[in-house]
Amino acid sequence: MKKSEWSDKELMELLKEMPKIEDYRHPRDIYQNLPIKRRKKMPWLLPGLATAAALLLFFILIPKLMDGNQFSLDHAKQESTQEAKVAKEDNDSSGTANGDPQKDQATIMKKAELSNEKIAATAIYDDAANGETVLTYWVPDDQAQNLVPVSTIVNNAEGKDWLTLFNENMANLRETEWRLTDYYPLKATLSYDKVGETVIVDVPADHPYAQGSTSEVIFINTLKNLVASNSTAKKLRFKTNGQLGLEAGNNFYEELDVSPVKNHAYFFYYPNGSEVPFLVPSPEPFKDIKSALQAMGASIETHQLHGITLGINDVSSSGQTLTISFNENSSMNNDQQTVWSFEAILLTAKEFGFEKVIVNNPPIDKLGPFDLTQEIKVPIAPNLRETK
Repeated sequence: MKKSEWSDKELMELLKEMPKIEDYRHPRDIYQNLPIKRRKKMPWLLPGLATAAALLLFFILIPKLMDGNQFSLDHAKQESTQEAKVAKEDNDSSGTANGDPQKDQATIMKKAELSNEKIAATAIYDDAANGETVLTYWVPDDQAQNLVPVSTIVNNAEGKDWLTLFNENMANLRETEWRLTDYYPLKATLSYDKVGETVIVDVPADHPYAQGSTSEVIFINTLKNLVASNSTAKKLRFKTNGQLGLEAGNNFYEELDVSPVKNHAYFFYYPNGSEVPFLVPSPEPFKDIKSALQAMGASIETHQLHGITLGINDVSSSGQTLTISFNENSSMNNDQQTVWSFEAILLTAKEFGFEKVIVNNPPIDKLGPFDLTQEIKVPIAPNLRETK
């Protein structure tokens, strides 16, 4: 038989490079279990078998060990990535719940500020007017039941009088878009007599304001309201093609006195298909502010006017300042509907000559753009709308 080509030294070096295999038996026990005859007859076989077994184990175990190590690394990376992802999702869903409390509060306050910005006032106030001219147009609703005041802010860099601006801008109203009657521009020429403090209304012979009593009433009331809400004029004078007098419906008009619009309560009017109301004065005036505010809790069905959502418990006044108290059992939400209701109260206060409103023991401090802990000025005009 051919002698092994491996020397003892080479085998020892090879075995040192192989994975360590430990056998906890005593060498004496190992040799006692070997057949003596086989040891004597084949002493050369043991080193070869050990070498072959070691090589076999080497080629079998090394790939598995390498694969196992790679799997462990990949698995560790995967778990680390997954844990980071979960941590991020938890952080996103809970904000900075386990972070800096000041940052948490700042985030909450920022969201609250954004929410309040969305709750807007609909009337025009001093800060919005900013010295420019405010014009109020009175537009009939689509059923010709109410005259809806619609206000706009007009730049008046050239210093024009109110009636010139009124005439220039009335063609820009978007009544159809607002779901109101397409009423402007008026089929009339309006001019102003400063000496007599009189607005002169000159209509053509074929004017449409003589087509029935409804058309007549709307036209006359529209003129009265627009003059009273935009100027200090005291009279209306009517002409037809330059000649004194106006035939309208069943009446003939030459002059009418104009008095300020006052002592009305404001209600919600929702045009058909609209979720945003106009704030509209009641058809009839009230004797005092308390009765007006109490009436605002109910609707006026005949004119499709809806009551406000705030209940007034008590009112008192001092000079031109009105103090109101809400019902003790009434809740006040910081939402758009409540802002509209509060604006209706402010506009009603303006109708009775008040310039400021104080809320006694307000249920909440902030209501949209209003600070209920401070005196609040009444609006300049209702229902701000943009024109073309």
